Amino acid sequence: MLKIATWNVNSIRVRLPQVLDWLAVESPDILALQETKIINELFPVEEFRKLGYRTICNGQKTYNGVAIISRESATDVIGDLPTFPDPQKRLLYARFRDVAVLNLYIPNGMEVGSGKYAYKLNWLAHLQKFVHERLGQSELLTILGDFNIAPADEDVHDPEAWQGNVLVSAAERAHFFQLIDKGLVDCYRLFKQDDNSFTWWDYRASGFERNRGLRIDHILASKQLAEHCKICRIDTAPRKLERPSDHAPVMAEFDL
Repeated sequence: MLKIATWNVNSIRVRLPQVLDWLAVESPDILALQETKIINELFPVEEFRKLGYRTICNGQKTYNGVAIISRESATDVIGDLPTFPDPQKRLLYARFRDVAVLNLYIPNGMEVGSGKYAYKLNWLAHLQKFVHERLGQSELLTILGDFNIAPADEDVHDPEAWQGNVLVSAAERAHFFQLIDKGLVDCYRLFKQDDNSFTWWDYRASGFERNRGLRIDHILASKQLAEHCKICRIDTAPRKLERPSDHAPVMAEFDL
């Protein structure tokens, strides 16, 4: 069984004890992290090594940053979109034997019509090209991370209030479904799930306590890999801790 997880930790410095405790309990084979907010040289590699994990990271100071924690060594590592030079560290691709993993921290976009929104759509357009190439090279591919896109109204606590806003705009959702159309599967939607299941809740206005969230963290899999998916779930327990990330981990298991 292969267990893969994704978690936007919103600072590995702050959340390191929570991540280590979670790893000790859940023991995934691969954990993709986003918003690590730390340069590579300062990433706590040794702390993960003590739990039997290897680390590859693509980070920067204060903002963004991604990492993959894994039981096995990674090969064929790529840290940037080849067609989109970008100082922001938002992508990490690697292979683990037969399985290829693409860890994403897609831009937020800030506000529809803003410069940051245009940057997000441009970034997504270049991501489409990269994914197309990776799918041509890897039958067993997972694309996971913080997409900053809630693909459907069922992934939003109040669709009417969010209508037309960033994270749910038509252009962003179109990019998500372009990925699906390339031959990817949303693993979470393979299974019956509880209504109002989300992965992110605003710190403000008791967002988590009121379950006013969005499902913006995803695990997509190529059709060949998705055929092996046995479970996909959101773990809200870490969101209940003191000083939590505003995101919850998402996990999928494959009978490989």
